[in-house]
Amino acid sequence: MSTVLINIRELLQIRSKMERPLRGNEMSILPSLTEAYLRIDNGRISDFGEMRYYQPHENEEVIDLQGKTVLPAWCDSHTHLVFAGNREQEFVDRINGLSYEEIASRGGGILNSAQTLRETSEEELYLQSAKRLEQVIAMGTGAIEIKSGYGLTREAELKMLRVIARLNKNYPVTVKATFLGAHAIPSEFKNDADGYITYMIEEVLPEVGAENLASFIDIFCEKGYFTVEQMNRFLEAGAKYDLRPKVHVNQFNAFGAVPAAVEQHALSVDHLEVLEEEDLQALSRSETIATALPLCSLFLSIPYTPARKIIKANIPLALATDFNPGSSPSGNMNQVVSLACIKMNMTPEEAINAATLNAAFAMGVENEAGSITIGKKANLIITEEIPSYAFLPYDFGHLNIAEVWLEGKPAARKADVIFQP
Repeated sequence: MSTVLINIRELLQIRSKMERPLRGNEMSILPSLTEAYLRIDNGRISDFGEMRYYQPHENEEVIDLQGKTVLPAWCDSHTHLVFAGNREQEFVDRINGLSYEEIASRGGGILNSAQTLRETSEEELYLQSAKRLEQVIAMGTGAIEIKSGYGLTREAELKMLRVIARLNKNYPVTVKATFLGAHAIPSEFKNDADGYITYMIEEVLPEVGAENLASFIDIFCEKGYFTVEQMNRFLEAGAKYDLRPKVHVNQFNAFGAVPAAVEQHALSVDHLEVLEEEDLQALSRSETIATALPLCSLFLSIPYTPARKIIKANIPLALATDFNPGSSPSGNMNQVVSLACIKMNMTPEEAINAATLNAAFAMGVENEAGSITIGKKANLIITEEIPSYAFLPYDFGHLNIAEVWLEGKPAARKADVIFQP
């Protein structure tokens, strides 16, 4: 039986099939219909148009939205949602004057999370992560990339990836997994980053590939973590298992990682709080997507990714949360869109495009999510009654979401998840 949503005040992000992400001036265009309807069959969008052209079908469920706005669910293309515990003490330490890098040098940061995760059972890790996933669904996320990287041992990394696979199986949200084996250098390999890369390549990557546990491979290319040379070696090893790169680069320093990632055909380069002219030039000549993580900038009080420079350089730009326990303990894509407008000087059209269609491209789900397109999954945000879509980033302190639909069915209403796996 079909389901049809009628009397939609505005239906946003309506597209035919897109072959590439938006860039430059394209990002300022957000196609929409006013006074519209949307039909769903078998969990997918089957038709939409203006109400004046709506023709009722037999045996269809009709839902009158009475002037609410509909847009595609957010696509969060960079998260670390699977983690154990929290790091609120480090939050207090930063308030008291320690930097993120200083905390990491003392054994905090990623290594702190890794120790906690190793001590947490797979079942408990799943339960903690499932709760977070339900929370982000309620805030409008319909597709999400989740990384490993808080294990840093063979057993713990595989445990994380199996939890991600289980979340994908049990929830209707679209989930993509990334193997972030090179997130930090564990104490067992202190002062031997090359040895740790060898361990990951020889002992862990083959099992990730054999069990088909990931679609992407990632590394934290940053001073004090991994060099460009180590990144190239790790990504080339991943390519043998058809793992495409999505890389952490330029969070604190720029030292050639972006051009190198482009050479490795990275799907996306993420963070980019520090960006040099050579980085912009390399990206502008490539198909690689720049992904900004404004919640991280807010939480760590570091610069925001220079969105205007990226857009002016004709580079496709996506937005994501970076949801993790240390530098961005929030999976709220609505806050991301607001911060992009408030702190990165993006227009509402640019921010919504970056958080939907471009973000879908940045996690390889552009044929399933990110726009109102016939054949795509009916993963939808139904807003409260709002005056315009610009009200969403403007009213940053409120969640103006009435319902979230996943695969054509209600998954959450008024931020209370009703879906049970």
